[in-house]
Amino acid sequence: MILEKIEKSPQTLRDIVQARMREAIFDGRFAPGERLVERPLCEQLGVSRTVVRETIRYLEAEGLVEIIPNRGPIVATLNRDQARQIYDIRRQLEGAAAAACAQKQGRDLGPKLSAALTTLQEKIHDTQWVDFLQATTHFYELIFQEAGHNIAWDIVQRLNGRISRLRTLTITDPTRERPGMSHMVAIHDAILSRDAQRAQLAVENHIADAAQIANRFLQEAEAGLDHG
Repeated sequence: MILEKIEKSPQTLRDIVQARMREAIFDGRFAPGERLVERPLCEQLGVSRTVVRETIRYLEAEGLVEIIPNRGPIVATLNRDQARQIYDIRRQLEGAAAAACAQKQGRDLGPKLSAALTTLQEKIHDTQWVDFLQATTHFYELIFQEAGHNIAWDIVQRLNGRISRLRTLTITDPTRERPGMSHMVAIHDAILSRDAQRAQLAVENHIADAAQIANRFLQEAEAGLDHG
């Protein structure tokens, strides 16, 4: 007997709860260090404790939640040293993937990468971050897949929660010298021009810009806690 392939898995209740809580962490409704108490979460979301516990475990795996002994789950803090490490990893993995993608790309990458960029441009001004973050992940996924850097993409995916959290701090910051979207355009254009060196440099410029802004935000946040 041959079973028909499932093209798209239906979104489960747990998926919806994870998305809601993840977004609440990204936009600051759950502050770093804030306790995540099961009963209020169950009441607010209208779900069982089992779903909330599963969601908290999933967000812990993403690095967005910490389990503190004798205190329970809290929203994970993100300091400057952690951010620096994440940006260092991104620079190496994304830079190498962009360079390899520029060299290896097949005929069908151009339309797919351009469509992904268009979606990014449409979503950047959304009031809810979830669609923009998903669009950004898809843009990079295309690059890593075309490069054949599957193991590297697995590593990036494990950091995706923390990467997305930093992204919400930096992408629309009005003080940055160059708008974040212009970096994405530069990466896109360099890859489709088959210029590996320029593609890698475009990624490195993007990461350096974002890292500088994130460092400033986190430094201000740490200073606020010191004076709190």
